[in-house]
Amino acid sequence: MAGSSSIEWTEATWNPVTGCTKISEGCRHCYAERMAKRLYMMDNHRYKNGFNVTLHYDLIDLPLKWKKPKRIFVNSMSDLFHDDVPFEFILKVFQTMEKASWHTFQVLTKRSERLLELAPLLPWPSNVWMGVSVEDERVIERIDHLRNTPAQVKFLSCEPLIGPLNNLNLDNIHWIIVGGESGPGARPMKAEWVRSIRDQAHNQGVAFFFKQWGGVQKHRNGRLLDDRVWNEYPQLQYV
Repeated sequence: MAGSSSIEWTEATWNPVTGCTKISEGCRHCYAERMAKRLYMMDNHRYKNGFNVTLHYDLIDLPLKWKKPKRIFVNSMSDLFHDDVPFEFILKVFQTMEKASWHTFQVLTKRSERLLELAPLLPWPSNVWMGVSVEDERVIERIDHLRNTPAQVKFLSCEPLIGPLNNLNLDNIHWIIVGGESGPGARPMKAEWVRSIRDQAHNQGVAFFFKQWGGVQKHRNGRLLDDRVWNEYPQLQYV
């Protein structure tokens, strides 16, 4: 439910919520769903409900026990802004992030409309980075929803990138992560899509992080784009 992470752009994960439901094409081959089914078969008590949304009240305060500063991905196995997560629970998660000021929290959602609706009611300390998933142009409105929240650092996760994203308006966006889909049934990602996003980011002063090419066996394809690794993060002046 928590601990060190192999995800390239973070250091740890914290899952006070598990389980989710699919809402767009980026969800088709959900890695979290595959992992949840595996953990259910292993009798992991956190996944006794499989991939149904489950609240873990006993984990809300967990980051307060981690004294070494970390970048923490919040709910890698769910979506904090899922309709089945009550506002009161979301607020408690945000209050913990506010208290744990020595950590940096990375929150990512596909439910940007609910994010925008609830954002005025939540605390937004500078150590909370808020992101939305944007897998192709069909969900481009998520960027506008994010842009209009009080989050001090805002980012896009274009993973799995399953189509081009041209003419991006990155005003008030500070970071873009791009990655190809991985695992069974992985859909291909074209290099020109990635280069276009990288160039748009740099032209608009936005940090660019290339996570992976992906594929059925993602380790075979690596992380190099134009013969180098791209591990940029938002600059401190954004925080």
